[in-house]
Amino acid sequence: MSKKQHQKTVQELETPVVDMHVNMNSVDTEPDKARPLGREYPKSRSTMPEKQLFNFAEYKAREAEKIGYSNYSYWKSVWTNFLKKKSAVFMSVIFILLFIFTFVASAIGKYDISMAPDPLNRSYIAPNAEYWFGTNAIGQDYWAQVWYATRASILLAVLVSLGQITLGVIIGLIWGYVRKLDRFFTELYNLIDNVPTIIYMTLIALMVGKTMWTMGIAMIGFGWLATARNVRNLVFMYRDREYNLASRCLGTKLHRILFRNIFPYLVSVIILRMALAIPGTIAYETTLTYLGLMDITKPSLGMLLSSARSVFPNAAYTLWFPAAIVSIITITFYLVGNAFSDACDPRNHV
Repeated sequence: MSKKQHQKTVQELETPVVDMHVNMNSVDTEPDKARPLGREYPKSRSTMPEKQLFNFAEYKAREAEKIGYSNYSYWKSVWTNFLKKKSAVFMSVIFILLFIFTFVASAIGKYDISMAPDPLNRSYIAPNAEYWFGTNAIGQDYWAQVWYATRASILLAVLVSLGQITLGVIIGLIWGYVRKLDRFFTELYNLIDNVPTIIYMTLIALMVGKTMWTMGIAMIGFGWLATARNVRNLVFMYRDREYNLASRCLGTKLHRILFRNIFPYLVSVIILRMALAIPGTIAYETTLTYLGLMDITKPSLGMLLSSARSVFPNAAYTLWFPAAIVSIITITFYLVGNAFSDACDPRNHV
């Protein structure tokens, strides 16, 4: 390379590069004066602190979580799915109105539950304008008897069912999760289940008494078996899943694993068991009354149905009214229980 060529090359390398503005239709070869070159950039601008050069965004946890945020709510989805079942909603309203009416009926009726103005001449009077549901064997107003019995039976059935389900769920969770106790609870289950419950109830009635609440406690004491067995089998399915194994490795307490990790998967089954237990308790109370193991001095649906058998069909109304109420309760809890159980299943949530 000659000396002249070398000088020309050095001049080309030292010549500053000119910014070119490109248009869609033509090429503008004029330098862009709006954007100065690096060497011409004002020193006052380059020495400014970062807080003046940039607008820093503050960290907001709620804004940061917006991308992964889900508007899903378990109980909101449960109620949304339940309200889609029109028949279950309708029967729920009917039952609520029925239960409220049991408290109002005594104020509407003309006679008190214990009043018997003329036992000899007013026994088994058919329904009329004075006695809307007729009278019973001793001339008492059957309207007051039926609604008092309905309120007492519903309260007994709900409390007994709650007790059975609560006791059954707690025992079932422990039975299914704690392996060391499996044999103990299995033997206890076999011991109680292999003897007819009527025998236990008869012994309790003879030793303690035949009051409604005494027999209700006895029903709870022997009615948890089916729920506990069902819950125990379901706990076996979820006990050794990965998140439960991780919880145990992290030292999570037993009650937290049972009620936070496993219990939510049992809600639909528990609701269904509860719905079936309420009419089942009323039916069982009827059986105990028929066998003479319940207090017959205070009206209950079981007592009314048992008494109506002896005068049917001569006084058929004594059977139809309590039977109709028992039918409404049974159908209501069957439909509502199935609908609510399906709504509680997360697999049905969209």
